[in-house]
Amino acid sequence: MTEGAAKDPRLFRDVLGRFATGVTVLTVNVDGELRGMTANAVSSLSLQPMLMLVCIDRNASAHPLWERAEGFGVSILDASQRHLSELFARHGPPDEPMGGAPYRTGPFGVPLLEGALGHASCRIVSRLPGGDHTIVVGEVEEMGIDRPDGSPLIFFSGAYYQLDGRL
Repeated sequence: MTEGAAKDPRLFRDVLGRFATGVTVLTVNVDGELRGMTANAVSSLSLQPMLMLVCIDRNASAHPLWERAEGFGVSILDASQRHLSELFARHGPPDEPMGGAPYRTGPFGVPLLEGALGHASCRIVSRLPGGDHTIVVGEVEEMGIDRPDGSPLIFFSGAYYQLDGRL
């Protein structure tokens, strides 16, 4: 068993890294500037109304856009889309819109990645401080399952995985 100081940031990351998550790309469109970023700090929050929350690192190059955006998109990545996760994990704006990844436009002009398992477009209803992140709450305006037979891209303990099958 690994133990350490209660306030050790590396241990905190390692412990929470044991919680397997799906991988998403969050997107915004602010005055025609399209940006995406890889995130796994994404959660459903409420069914009535339908709310989602996403957490944006204050040091992320796209953070200033998130402060001004009226809405955001969530694309849930398929196991075959690891390259998109890596593309949108890079710091700074891409050389071309959405790094050249194929996308369509959803509500609020937000890009939604083609080939994703599913997507949601949300209207931002609040922004809250969350330590070194901003917690953004959005009300779902539009959503869909794009690949019902797809398999999710999973992130666990600092590495990518895919499901081998249902238990």
